Amino acid sequence: MEQLKTKIISIFGGIILFIGVIFLVLPGPAILFIPLGLAMLSFEYPIAKVWLKKYQRFSSKAARKTDSFIRNMKHRFAEYRSKKKFANAK
Repeated sequence: MEQLKTKIISIFGGIILFIGVIFLVLPGPAILFIPLGLAMLSFEYPIAKVWLKKYQRFSSKAARKTDSFIRNMKHRFAEYRSKKKFANAK
């Protein structure tokens, strides 16, 4: 019974991970499928847990960089608008 459970987790986790990898190339929610597949595989395989942690660190770092970029663009746009209003007021 335990072997059946291991095989089912491995098959479904592998399929979900494979779908996530395909969604990296094709349009789709890869950001959901990859960690879900790795999480399922991490129940049975320690290397999947290592890759899941790497994926989480990478995703967190990418989110921080994106937030920083958006914040900088907001400030730049606000400065641009204020300069433009000042120039129009003259």
